[in-house]
Amino acid sequence: MADEKQLQLVTFQLGDEVYGIDIMQVNEIQKVQEVRSIPNAPNYVEGIFNLRGQIIPIINLHKRFHLRRAVLSEEDKLLSGFLILNLDGMQLGVYIDKVSRVVTIDSGKVQPPPQMISGIGAEYIQGVTSEETGYLIILDIRRIFDPKELQQLGKIGKR
Repeated sequence: MADEKQLQLVTFQLGDEVYGIDIMQVNEIQKVQEVRSIPNAPNYVEGIFNLRGQIIPIINLHKRFHLRRAVLSEEDKLLSGFLILNLDGMQLGVYIDKVSRVVTIDSGKVQPPPQMISGIGAEYIQGVTSEETGYLIILDIRRIFDPKELQQLGKIGKR
């Protein structure tokens, strides 16, 4: 259908699953670099990263959702890093096991999330769609952090 809305997603592997985030929320993809830890930060905050003079908090979604890291080949490890996201004007980074690709899907093919997917609660998932290689879980990145957490993370980025 020509009038069906299209979604463009940056897809990535986290643990055993493939996830997608709206491309409009992703500023860039960075290779893993040195992240400086922060004392007394929540356990899922890996630390801060200096991106061209801007201090960005780095979030570990593995710790946040109690996921195991993916077992990657040496070649796939080259695709590890973090996504730099833009949430309401604030930038933060999230670790990913492996970046996949950008995909375009019809929003009509997105189904509501099941109650529980690999440790990530349904409240954080915008929907699920199937692809040739399996399922793609679409994250609602705004729901992953409540407003208080975002405010706290914003303060970390200003340290």
